Amino acid sequence: MGATRAVIDEAALAENFRHARSRSGDCEVMAVIKADAYGHGAVDIAAALQAAGCSRFAVGTLEEGLALREAGLTAPVLLLGGVDDEAGAREATARSLTPVLHDARPLTWLGAAAGSAGARVQIEVDSGMHRMGVPAGQAVALMQAVKDSGGLQLEGIYTHLARADESDLAPSIEQLDSFRAVLDEARRHGLVPPLVHFANSAGLLAGARLRDRVPEANLVRPGLMLYGVSPAPHLDAKLSPVMTLRTRVAQVRGVARGGGVGYGATFRAPRDTRVATLSLGYEDGVPISASNRGSVCIRGQRFPIAGRVSMDYLGVDVGDAPVEPGDEVVVFGGSGDMYLPVEEAAEAAGTIAYELLVGVGLRVSREFLAASAQGSRD
Repeated sequence: MGATRAVIDEAALAENFRHARSRSGDCEVMAVIKADAYGHGAVDIAAALQAAGCSRFAVGTLEEGLALREAGLTAPVLLLGGVDDEAGAREATARSLTPVLHDARPLTWLGAAAGSAGARVQIEVDSGMHRMGVPAGQAVALMQAVKDSGGLQLEGIYTHLARADESDLAPSIEQLDSFRAVLDEARRHGLVPPLVHFANSAGLLAGARLRDRVPEANLVRPGLMLYGVSPAPHLDAKLSPVMTLRTRVAQVRGVARGGGVGYGATFRAPRDTRVATLSLGYEDGVPISASNRGSVCIRGQRFPIAGRVSMDYLGVDVGDAPVEPGDEVVVFGGSGDMYLPVEEAAEAAGTIAYELLVGVGLRVSREFLAASAQGSRD
């Protein structure tokens, strides 16, 4: 195992899942594990969530869904990105993956792939985010087209909230009213499917003010909160961090006052000091935007990043602290006096926690701490 590793706490993951379930009322929880479970490792995260009681998952792409099937996951998997062509439709249908329809284009592919055996699909309604999904005014026609296809079953319908992480919920309520109008029209035509959902992590944590707008919703789809990160500071989440990014000090060297550190010498030592070089860089989860802005924890103290983050290394100004090669470093996560919230690390780098988590590169080993006993599955 290399010096840099992402330690994944499965007990914290299970706790966050239980918290999501406790906030969901009678709704089923579908765990969103797209982007390799937000950088945590989708196959292992899915297994841990199943052990915690999760029975339904969502991913971004067909390839992500196929990887779960290859690993032996048999639970329902929703493909949020749908399928892009006839070959993708055949693969999704053959592996019992559920594609999302954003328009009518994939209907022919999926109908041909399903044949008499049938296949499930869901529809995303664009209620105001203007990113993906069928426009609200065209949603019922698409629902009818699925019904008329013969070989396809409409399993669910959903929308995605653009601003549920804001304290002002008026824009989200406006979106949900648009979604509700679609459901009302669908009901008049006998088209409402078994699953109705809208709540991502922020929508779930926002509570009854949003939930009451769509009382027929029976599914929630948290993502970020499962990994211990609240979508916004004002949302009362009580979450436990799941990932800790750790590395070790590779070298420590003296730098005289005025000496430059790293590419471009963007850090100039304001005094005689010592700089610790860490064995990770922007390939491993520390964005270049953290240069001269972020910090790390070593021996229970915070130290600032000194100089430009490079691909494989970064420097830290440790002054005269007794930092030595081999010392463990927490880049984000951790606990006790070695705790640095990923939200804080992201803010220092001028980005968001999502980007830090998914940016932890493939060469960083994932070390899984089992919920019942510590173990490693690298």
